[in-house]
Amino acid sequence: MAKGKQSIYRLLTYFLTLVVIVLAVTLFYMNRELRDLRSRVTEEKPVEKPTEAPPKIGVIALIIDDFGYRNDKVSDGFLNLDANLTFAIIPGHKYSRLFAEKAASAGKEVIVHMPMESQTPTHGEEEFVLLTSMTSAEIEHRVEKVFSQLPQAVGMNNHQGSRATEDKRVMHVVASTLKREGKYFVDSRTTRNTVAEETMRAVGVPVGRRNVFLDNEFDAALINEQLDQLIGIARKRGMAIGIGHAKPTTLQVLKERIPELKKSGFRFEFISAVVK
Repeated sequence: MAKGKQSIYRLLTYFLTLVVIVLAVTLFYMNRELRDLRSRVTEEKPVEKPTEAPPKIGVIALIIDDFGYRNDKVSDGFLNLDANLTFAIIPGHKYSRLFAEKAASAGKEVIVHMPMESQTPTHGEEEFVLLTSMTSAEIEHRVEKVFSQLPQAVGMNNHQGSRATEDKRVMHVVASTLKREGKYFVDSRTTRNTVAEETMRAVGVPVGRRNVFLDNEFDAALINEQLDQLIGIARKRGMAIGIGHAKPTTLQVLKERIPELKKSGFRFEFISAVVK
């Protein structure tokens, strides 16, 4: 009787062992087939190349001058341009404060387009223009006044100013006030004898200089030529600062050229990102 039970146990043991072996072999081959299948799928699946961004071949920093006179489809057109642009607003005009608010709300950068004395007689902005005949206290007061009226402004460039920017005392007062206010300055370079940039650096104000005026002539072909010159400087030096004006022809040229420039790898930056 005992021998019969032992025989049954041995048969069961052999049977279970056989089942385990069969299962192990089956799983081995199934696993190998699955690996082969995955390998074939991977080989057959086309390799997706990562989308390559256009190479960054230069930075263009554009200031658009003379806002404050108008609040129309032209000024709104500049706000709608798909680029980081810096808008220079002349204080004291009908739409100066309104446009500063609109520009800031549109994500643009705002600076003061500060009226300064020119070599030739000019009129306008009498409450704000910086004259070489003024005392240092008067100059300081006027600079402080424009920033209180345009609180969105993060910097300044000169409107005209061929006489004022040649005057070391005037520029030193402006620089000292900007330093205290935490603002930057861009020298529009309306005279070759300007001392604005060197004075700002000496005082420790972040500063930049205009490389190209885009639109001394409001002709589309000439504006395109000037823009090409700016592009060449940006490509060669890595960065270039251009100044244009709030005019319809300038708007149209930029509307056409900005998308192609961005596509080709140029990057548009606010002036605050490039002054040193």
